[in-house]
Amino acid sequence: MIAIEAEGLKKRFGNVEALKGVSFKVKRGEIFGFLGPNGAGKTTTVRILTGIIKPDSGRARVNGYDVVEETLKAKESIGVLPEVSNAYPDLTAWQNIMLIASLYGMRKREAEERANELLKEFGIHERKDAKVRGFSKGMKQRLMLCMALISDPEILFLDEPTSGLDVQSARMIREKILEIAKERKTVFLTSHNMDEVNMLCDRVAIINKGKIVTTDTPERLKSKVGGSVAIEVSFGDKVELNMKNAERFGDKYVIYTTDPYKTICEVVDFARKNGVEIVSINTRTPTLEDAFLKLLEVER
Repeated sequence: MIAIEAEGLKKRFGNVEALKGVSFKVKRGEIFGFLGPNGAGKTTTVRILTGIIKPDSGRARVNGYDVVEETLKAKESIGVLPEVSNAYPDLTAWQNIMLIASLYGMRKREAEERANELLKEFGIHERKDAKVRGFSKGMKQRLMLCMALISDPEILFLDEPTSGLDVQSARMIREKILEIAKERKTVFLTSHNMDEVNMLCDRVAIINKGKIVTTDTPERLKSKVGGSVAIEVSFGDKVELNMKNAERFGDKYVIYTTDPYKTICEVVDFARKNGVEIVSINTRTPTLEDAFLKLLEVER
């Protein structure tokens, strides 16, 4: 069953064509990653799906509801965690959650029971009567997740849920996301953290310049890099490594290959002929980040 469907979405802001016919489907119960560089159209797409803005053309359905024709019903079935905190700093954690519950039209007793349950689950129940202004970034993020989940939504939109968090808070939120998905809830995740997306997502869509580049599983995306092994090498001096499938990242080169032994021998031979020292060399399998960068490069 389809939880989210976008079909030919187009949106223009003045002379800027933000979306150029975006189409994809998200299955019910899956964690769906939505990736793209800054300005690619991620935010515009999410704002359309969550009923904040309307597309110029195309259609989108969320939980079976048309986001333009049935905006209120669509909004009632989703929870949203924005990248920037939507919690009021001069209200307490409890007041913030109850405010969101009232916007969803929840009964007071039901809202209170659900709020207590969520605050305990996310480890901030003891601070429920404290003003949000004094919360750490991690605590605010946990509170915002409580606010997003208060109505027990079928679909959850998460925008950079672990951005700027300490390791412990980030791990806790990732674990909660996986638990939510086990309940057959649908999670739509935007993130710049490729390791996180690889760890959490069942499928991933990559958007660039207002168009969907590809949609696939993380493993299949990684297989599209063009080599089964990535070799990372750094040299003692600045040098141009003119080898097939070699790309420079900062002070190191990454070479994608299906024959690592042969490639390493070629690197060693290159260093010897050019009189440069190999500071480090190691092999690894291609990452989702490798696939992401490679696919964007093809789109240029």
